Amino acid sequence: MPQTAEEKRAYRKAYREKNKEKIAAQKKAYREQNKEKERARQKEYYENNKEKIAAREKAYREGNKEKIAAKDKAYREKNKQKIAAGRKEHYEKNKEKIALWIKAYSQTEQGMKVRRISKWKYYGVICDDWNALYEKYKNTTHCEDCGVLLTEDKRNTKTTRCLDHNHQTGEFRNILCHSCNVRRG
Repeated sequence: MPQTAEEKRAYRKAYREKNKEKIAAQKKAYREQNKEKERARQKEYYENNKEKIAAREKAYREGNKEKIAAKDKAYREKNKQKIAAGRKEHYEKNKEKIALWIKAYSQTEQGMKVRRISKWKYYGVICDDWNALYEKYKNTTHCEDCGVLLTEDKRNTKTTRCLDHNHQTGEFRNILCHSCNVRRG
């Protein structure tokens, strides 16, 4: 029998190496027997430490943004077809719900804002602060060129509110009525 601490460590290490499969089987059996107890313990720990866990996760995400992004990108590249198939299957199962949700969302203030900003980006408008530009767009009541009262119409009329921009540089110029915007070219 080993006497010194060094001999004891060496003995335990040799025992673990010799009985790897047996030890793994014992651990697995123990986990199976105590699965429910372990789940309850984990749930209780989570309930008691929600804020602490959330703060730790947020700090980790903030400190490892590039690492997480690279890992996510690698996963998406590796599993493109699987992800696409899952999305397609989800869409097919939930077509009606999705259509209703999109219709309802597009009529909310946030949905209209997202759609409007997406259009501006598509048209080539360049901006540093989209929220500020949208607020200026929504709060401008009169054409900045001719002074006519601006309207929000589904179809373009002479007084429909428009965002004017330079088509070569993409730079925002003014909020105009549709007539002035067309005249500027």
